[in-house]
Amino acid sequence: MASDKAKPPPSAGRAERGGQRPTMADVARELGVAKITVSRALSDNTTVKDSTRQRIREAAERMGYRLNVSARNLRQQRTRTIAVVIEMAPSHDRLMSEPYPLSLLGGIMQELTAAGQNMVLTTIDLFSEHPPSTDGVILLGQGVHDDAAAAIEAMGLPYVVWGAAHGPPDRVVVGSDNRAGGRLAAGYLLGLGRRELLFLGETQHGEVDDRLIGFEAGLKGGDAAIVDRIACAFTAAAGREAVAHLLDRGRSFDGIFAASDAIAMGAIEALAAQGLAVPGDVSVVGFDDSPSASIFSPKLTSVRQDWAYGGALLAQKVLDLVAGQKVESRVMPVDLVVRES
Repeated sequence: MASDKAKPPPSAGRAERGGQRPTMADVARELGVAKITVSRALSDNTTVKDSTRQRIREAAERMGYRLNVSARNLRQQRTRTIAVVIEMAPSHDRLMSEPYPLSLLGGIMQELTAAGQNMVLTTIDLFSEHPPSTDGVILLGQGVHDDAAAAIEAMGLPYVVWGAAHGPPDRVVVGSDNRAGGRLAAGYLLGLGRRELLFLGETQHGEVDDRLIGFEAGLKGGDAAIVDRIACAFTAAAGREAVAHLLDRGRSFDGIFAASDAIAMGAIEALAAQGLAVPGDVSVVGFDDSPSASIFSPKLTSVRQDWAYGGALLAQKVLDLVAGQKVESRVMPVDLVVRES
């Protein structure tokens, strides 16, 4: 005689079989769908209809199923992790909290998060000594003579670089049009009637070298000249020291193009310390259009590059490389933001 006791719902017997968690196969049997459909739905694959994905997610949650991420990654030979490696060495003069690299990191993080990817943030020295398990690498800054990019390339992982296209032709690089930025700075200073010009920046970095090349090109055919080129780090202290030294030597100049806003601000401080007015005596153009450019006194004229968009492009391209897709470098446009300096 059949028992009058109520039978448990179909999923109850499968939720914990002998204390074991339910499997993907259990979820598939519960809903009468293929196991691959469950796998795709739980991985948010768009080949599964939205309604089916929702039904599978609800059933998985009701049954207590949890995706074994480690096992999935092992099967796919993926860590779902991208390493972001910063070439710059942090110091009291150049902090990690400055717009570079934070603005780039914001764009990278937003894009990787949307793609369901983890991000490991490290420096080039730490990455070289103790490389984490990762599917690909985003390198922020190529280093002097491209050494940081060469070190990453030696790892054999898919990688993209923020910088300038100075390396192998097949290297994927995202960066601003630095030469165009240099030409914009030259044209602006010429338009102000400036004729004795100073360039501040370390040209051993590919991006800075391109800025100088563009600056020189923008001056050709006119009566202005670069009276000095001073190598200095991307810091206000370096710009301040370089200009103070030139002024102490009696060097005359009426315009400055600095390879970064920080350098430009240091240069202006040195000019002010010697009683020279900006822009009355000397006009100054920076590069980056960092947030502090608009609140510095005088407000800094600067070549703007879109770091946040650049970060998003870096993330998109490294993920495409990891997926085996063909990827090309990208040069982003720049523009001149004219202010008071």
